[in-house]
Amino acid sequence: MDMEQLMAQAKELQDKVAAAQDKLAKTKITGMASGGACIVEMTGKYDLLSVKLREDIAGRSADQISKIVMDAFRDAKAKADKTIDAVMGDATAGMPLPM
Repeated sequence: MDMEQLMAQAKELQDKVAAAQDKLAKTKITGMASGGACIVEMTGKYDLLSVKLREDIAGRSADQISKIVMDAFRDAKAKADKTIDAVMGDATAGMPLPM
């Protein structure tokens, strides 16, 4: 493989990765906990968009509410991780990677 061909492949990979990152930034991921008592929305780049709490959890302790929010965040993050793997996998599919 000559240097010109290698540089063209590197540019193609760079463009695909940039497009994938842009797609992830525009992708909305939703995580929930406690039967929807807390809903967290984030982008595919882990940027937090919103945290919504149902009013019926107001009577719970601060520790319980914190746990619910963390559980919703973890749910959203796990979904974001899967989305990132899929989108980035599609972007790099078929591209020869240097050894």
